[in-house]
Amino acid sequence: MVGDNAERDDSFELYDLRVEVVKGDAPMVCDHPEGAWFEVVGEMLVFPPDAPRFPMYPLAALLPLLPAKQRPTHPHDWMTTDAEIACPDPHCGGRFRVTRTGLRSFRHSETTLVPLPEPGA
Repeated sequence: MVGDNAERDDSFELYDLRVEVVKGDAPMVCDHPEGAWFEVVGEMLVFPPDAPRFPMYPLAALLPLLPAKQRPTHPHDWMTTDAEIACPDPHCGGRFRVTRTGLRSFRHSETTLVPLPEPGA
């Protein structure tokens, strides 16, 4: 019943993230300057107004990992402890540090039209 679903707590939490370019051991050869950053807030990528350009290949490498970094994980899970992702160019020393910056609540009913399963189903 719709009324029952509306009364159930359908909230969940995701971490906001900050992704920052940091220099690794090798020279950086791609066009992502050290210190450049963007944030992940819910499902949105938020770039600062004065952001430099951001190359699409590193972004493509980062995107599959960001939803996993947003979710609460076990303290021993590598997704909890490992914070740096290497640039996909094997000749570039750039790294992307992903930091959880805050926890934000969402509601299932506000993020999808797919209903929650009925209790006990």
